[in-house]
Amino acid sequence: MKQDPAQTYDVVVVGCGVAGLSAAVSAAQAGARVAVLERAPQEERGGQSRYTEAYLRMKSETEVTDDFETHLAENGAGAISPALIEEAGQSPEGRSALINSLSIADPDVIEALAKHAGATIAWMKGFGVRFDFLPTQFLTRSQPRLLPVGGGQALVDALAAKAESLQVTFHYETAAQDLVLGDDGVVKGVRVKTRGQAQRTLLGKVVLACGGFEGNTEMQTRYIGPRSVHLRPICRGGYYNRGDGIRMGLAAGAATSGEFGSYHAEPVDPRSGIAEPAVFIFPYGVLVNKSGRRFTDEAPGTVDAWYERVTRRIYEQDGGIAWVILDARHMEIPNYRLGIRTDQPPIAAGSIVELAAKLDLPAQQLLATVDEYNRACKPGTWKPLELDGLATQGLAPAKSNWALPIAKAPFHAYPIMAANVFTFGGLKADRMGRVVDADGEPIPQLYGAGEMTGLYFGNYTGSTSVLRGMVFGRIAGAHAAGHPLPNT
Repeated sequence: MKQDPAQTYDVVVVGCGVAGLSAAVSAAQAGARVAVLERAPQEERGGQSRYTEAYLRMKSETEVTDDFETHLAENGAGAISPALIEEAGQSPEGRSALINSLSIADPDVIEALAKHAGATIAWMKGFGVRFDFLPTQFLTRSQPRLLPVGGGQALVDALAAKAESLQVTFHYETAAQDLVLGDDGVVKGVRVKTRGQAQRTLLGKVVLACGGFEGNTEMQTRYIGPRSVHLRPICRGGYYNRGDGIRMGLAAGAATSGEFGSYHAEPVDPRSGIAEPAVFIFPYGVLVNKSGRRFTDEAPGTVDAWYERVTRRIYEQDGGIAWVILDARHMEIPNYRLGIRTDQPPIAAGSIVELAAKLDLPAQQLLATVDEYNRACKPGTWKPLELDGLATQGLAPAKSNWALPIAKAPFHAYPIMAANVFTFGGLKADRMGRVVDADGEPIPQLYGAGEMTGLYFGNYTGSTSVLRGMVFGRIAGAHAAGHPLPNT
């Protein structure tokens, strides 16, 4: 096949978020000629990464949190018998076969993520990014969060500037359509389509880093189910994530990992159009559905560790919506506004009946729900910034912490729906970022990084997504350029 030299690269990176940009910079630093494909126009480059605050589950700039590997391992498989894992783990071959056949997270990948996190932070600092333990939206939390100053936008800007200085070629408004495979199964490049132009082929090793499928209604319906009509991407960048990398990888024979029927859920105000209009204040009130009834424990633990599971219960309700009902005492919580990221005001009223009318909820049922909850609240010391064990008694479902009566006007309410931050299912990649097939063998010249590689099951290990994008983007880019990072 005769090829235009201008369309031939050493490495072609599909995606321009932190995973793709990390891969591009890493490969270019190793001397490779690199191209980056970005579906969005230049002014919107960065995917979801540019909108996130980019929390990092680290206790310092060099160390991950103490629970890091354990938490990821606990959420790295579905309903698999511990006895089966123990039996298979008696030999490396047995463990590898189990991991590949059952699509569970590879412990070597988890270990590599933890091991290379500190070095990746240092690498990012070399591009001018600063990190600090800044305030988060979590009024109560179980683990520290390191943040880049300026959030995900700062990461995207620093990486893109470095890539440009290394002569990386950016193809904007360009989507990858198919992988180009040789007769021997080796990935030769990718067919792409730029807006307003004919399809063309870019040759080179390929790093897929183009996110999940939260922007693809058909894939969400197929994998998550018809109720996904009640989901929306957490931010504008999510609409560009249409599952192309996953689709292309599966067509090339890639194995899968992660839970395809699930996603990272975040509670948001559906009235808002801003990125990530989160409502994390719900542990201090009661959550009710369209019937005006409670349906879950609003405060089983610290909000950072439990908000996803509570949000999933909201998703299960009629219309995928609930309302948090608060009384005036939530405004006495120090810095309570940190837990309310929506740009929309609360719905306020002087009584529960008046509030019900404004929410279009059945007034007598909402009043009965609040009265029943209030009777179940018992005397105790309310400690809003720590787990206080102030629980209801004789109420189903119970409320485990911060159970104060809803009695002091004015009463406030916020509607809450589940947003799809990212999908869990994706391609399986090894600790070097190589995409592997069902037998665990690397597909030659195909790499993956970030969200489109599957890792999570059941419950997201908070503040690890951006970190794994940077870590494995850096690892995959260096390996694709022929200069693997040390200790990978």
